[in-house]
Amino acid sequence: MPQPTSAPFITSVGDLESDENDPNAEFRRTLRAAIGDWYVVHSYAGYEKRVKQNVENRRLTQAGGDDLFQIEVPLEDTVEIKNGQRKLVTKVKVPGYVLIRMELNEDSWALVRHTPAVTGFVGNSVHPSPLRPSEAFELLKKWLYELPEEAAAKAAVKGSVAVRGKSKAVPITTDYKVGESIMIKDGSFAGLPGTISEIKPESGKLTVLVSLFERETPVELGFEQVGSLN
Repeated sequence: MPQPTSAPFITSVGDLESDENDPNAEFRRTLRAAIGDWYVVHSYAGYEKRVKQNVENRRLTQAGGDDLFQIEVPLEDTVEIKNGQRKLVTKVKVPGYVLIRMELNEDSWALVRHTPAVTGFVGNSVHPSPLRPSEAFELLKKWLYELPEEAAAKAAVKGSVAVRGKSKAVPITTDYKVGESIMIKDGSFAGLPGTISEIKPESGKLTVLVSLFERETPVELGFEQVGSLN
C-alpha cells in the first residue's frame, strides 16, 4: 500500500505561524485548517484541465474518492496580441502538473494514478511524498493564491483589455537569443534561472525552459519578466 514518505502536510501551528501584519495570514490559516497533504501529479502537457475533470468525476464513483479533497490546475491570465487585437487568454501556468490535496492510501493512490493522461506522481510514483509545509506554502502562494491588491490589479488589467479598432500590432524587438540563459524577475517563477527556447517578437513573449521537479518545463513569459543571468 502506498504510504507518505515524509511528515504530514501540517505538523503544527508553528510550521505556518501567522502574523497579524502578514499579508498572507488568511492564506496561512486556510492551509492550517486543510485536511490531507498536497501532492504533485504529472500529466501529459495540454491535458491538465482534462485530468482535473477526470479525477473529479472518478472520485464520485470509485473507491478512495472520499480521500481526495481538492484538485487544482494553476491558471493565469495573459494578454495576447493577434491581428492587431488584444485578447485576454487563460492559460495553464505550469504545463504538465496538477496539484491534489488528499489522504494517501491504496484506493486514493490507484484512483489518481490510473486516471487517463496521468503519468505518475512527482518523486516516487509508487510511494509518493507529499509537499513539505514550506514547499506547499510557497508553491500554492505563487500558483493559486492572490493577495487582495493583486486581484484588484488583475481586474484592472481585464478591464483595460479591449478591442482597439483595427490598429496594427507594433513588432517588438529584442536582443534575446534562443539558447540564452536568463533569470526570471517577475511572476510565479521569479528568482529561477531558465533557458530561452522560443522568441515571439510579435507578442513580446518568450518560451523559457525552467527546471521544476527535476524536469524541464516550458513557461511563457513577457520580455519584461526576464533579465540577464549576471
